[in-house]
Amino acid sequence: MARVSVFGGGSWGRALAFGLSQKNEVCIVSRRDLTNSLTPNIKQVELEKALESEYFVIAIATNALRSWLESVNLPKECKILAASKGIETEHNAFVSDIYEHFTSQKNVAYLCGPSFASEVLQSLPCALVIHTRNLALAREFGALMPNFIKTYESPDVIGGEIAGAYKNVIAIAAGICDGLNLGANAKASLLARGLVEMNRFGEHFGAKMETFLGLSGAGDLFLTSNSTMSRNYRVGLGLAQGKSMQEILCELGEVAEGVRTSQAITQIGAKERIYVPIANEVCAIINGKNIKESLDTLMK
Repeated sequence: MARVSVFGGGSWGRALAFGLSQKNEVCIVSRRDLTNSLTPNIKQVELEKALESEYFVIAIATNALRSWLESVNLPKECKILAASKGIETEHNAFVSDIYEHFTSQKNVAYLCGPSFASEVLQSLPCALVIHTRNLALAREFGALMPNFIKTYESPDVIGGEIAGAYKNVIAIAAGICDGLNLGANAKASLLARGLVEMNRFGEHFGAKMETFLGLSGAGDLFLTSNSTMSRNYRVGLGLAQGKSMQEILCELGEVAEGVRTSQAITQIGAKERIYVPIANEVCAIINGKNIKESLDTLMK
């Protein structure tokens, strides 16, 4: 039985702790008291105790990840499964860019794919991809997963990261589309063009098209763009209803990574001259642009 430490007590961190506890000895670190939200076989511990484990699962919000890693003295040969999705807005950095400052890439794998935390907590079946430059590490983490989670391996780290970040932005656009009752034709067009846009952005950084056509890309995109279980989709619904971003985020109670990711993609797109029209308009709407004007821009 392996010892696994989960860092981050948000919904995804708690869900992963639950899944991993089916086969392993699991503890979790969080700033919040999780006593009433954990199963009896998961222990909440202090940071120092958690750092003694063999395997780490880090589910810290992307924009807080760098400062968290700076505050933690990671063991030199720790094995990390990164469960953060998004792009750091301060430096426009991908998650793998952040980890490169703190540990070797041979020690890090990245978890991607369609996975609502609430369904993992119900032990409902799902399939995920572990992206890493060290496929042996992917197999190790795959063996730790419960029977209801099937894992695949991929060496396309940057593709998995971009897919996991970008789909949140398209999910906001999907929420806006449904919130405005634009219809099934418009929704299908949005998701299809969103997938093309994700792939175009990814290929600029060396990602593989097959990643965007698989679980990490299309799979996660379709999931997050079609359900109110998705925080980013709910952001879009709120924007379509005329709510302010402050009001929307207050109602969510947790981070919606697509909000800040839209800003990062827009800035990167402008710098690298990548055509990202949907991300541009989502960012503009978040910053106050009239939604109907954005729709008109996209249609033209």
